[in-house]
Amino acid sequence: MASAPEDPVLERYFKGHKAAVTSVSFNPNGKQLATASWDTFLMLWNLKPQARAYRYVGHKDVVTSVQFSPQGNLLASASRDRTVRLWIPDKKGKSSEFKAHTAPVRSVDFSSDGQYLVTASEDKSIKVWNMHRQRFLYSLYRHTHWVRCAKFSPDGRLIVSCSEDKTVKIWDTTNKQCVNNFSDSVGFANFVDFNPNGTCIASAGSDHTVKIWDIRVNKLLQHYQVHNCGVNCVSFHPSGNYLITASSDGTLKILDLLEGRLIYTLQGHTGPVFTVSFSKGGEMFASGGADAQVLLWKTNFDELHSKDLNKRNLKRLHFDSQPHLLDIYPRTPHPHEGKVETVEINPKLDVIDLQSSSPPVVDILSFDSTTTTDTIDRTQPDKNGEDISAYFMNPSLVQPGCSPAVRKKTEDVSDLLSDSQRSVPLAVTDALEHIMEQLNVLTQTVSILEQRLTLTEDKLKDCLENQQKIFGTIHQKS
Repeated sequence: MASAPEDPVLERYFKGHKAAVTSVSFNPNGKQLATASWDTFLMLWNLKPQARAYRYVGHKDVVTSVQFSPQGNLLASASRDRTVRLWIPDKKGKSSEFKAHTAPVRSVDFSSDGQYLVTASEDKSIKVWNMHRQRFLYSLYRHTHWVRCAKFSPDGRLIVSCSEDKTVKIWDTTNKQCVNNFSDSVGFANFVDFNPNGTCIASAGSDHTVKIWDIRVNKLLQHYQVHNCGVNCVSFHPSGNYLITASSDGTLKILDLLEGRLIYTLQGHTGPVFTVSFSKGGEMFASGGADAQVLLWKTNFDELHSKDLNKRNLKRLHFDSQPHLLDIYPRTPHPHEGKVETVEINPKLDVIDLQSSSPPVVDILSFDSTTTTDTIDRTQPDKNGEDISAYFMNPSLVQPGCSPAVRKKTEDVSDLLSDSQRSVPLAVTDALEHIMEQLNVLTQTVSILEQRLTLTEDKLKDCLENQQKIFGTIHQKS
């Protein structure tokens, strides 16, 4: 079927990462795109042609997630190096580092007012941070396995999280309790998010499915089976009427949620697609995957109505709001088998502006109070990680000769650091180093306590299960 004028079109692709792209995020001003990668770098792309790109150096391991703040003045990133970083997205690229978790951090997400940040980790916890004071607020513990993703609701009153324990949980940020729990016996969700008006959540399943749940009536509304492999990411159009999905089967798919059907299959990546995101206005979306490329797509479906819909949605950002005609409600659950004819778009990288797809890249080294020269001396990720890492570590995706460049950067950093330290009085330097040592001791103490708490919880769970088995045996004998 031929593409209609309103169909999605591949506008540009960006090349600069040396390994798989794990996360993409548009600046709310619509002028920049941030991307995270398995190559340990963040990149900031300007959407206007011929503009240079910036590569931010600071993380020591895979960068798993990146997000712009709602005001566009901050970038948050999560990494397998167990830290979260806040960056100022400019030529200087100043950043601050949080030793956030005791295991790899999987996701970051700002609240809609930009005041809070939620992080999810393989240490089974979710943490909330105050951005104004840049300090830790509280943890949420109920998951029994790695937490893959955590997101704020549009009004900030709820957090949704998904874990490899095969549950999706809803948390109340006021009383910090788990208020809802969706379980799946087949697979686990790789990614989860709220729709724009906060009444529903969508989950991207490792079992190849996409599910839409209504959190007001605790009901599965829609169940799509349109991919041949695990679904890694989803993104709602600002109108709430469309959902785009990214899968390890190498495709992106766009679902019409009001009609309850698949409308587009997009092919452009080689290998698994790990991330996709709509821009704030919905006129563009970007995707990234194992081929280390970032694709920028343009679409104008629903363009005329999205602003009006956003205004209406803003008036209804409450957990207990009444059902509305514009909601995905009260649709009955239905498995979607993809039998309806859909439009397939395969641009084969036939991009108009090929020259601007590989803009000049400027390396920006991060300096902050917690960064030292050995912070920059990164190592390649361990190949014996999770199963999906096989895609990231495809040797053909990692350009040879990147190690000498890294070594050179390390030397440059040590030179710059020695210059900057000469201008600081020795007493002040010693005092700051002492403070940092004390903070590191405190951080390690808290990490040990968290690990002990997790072990205690696991042991308690085992005891309860054994107790139930003993009671069951006694009951059968009696």
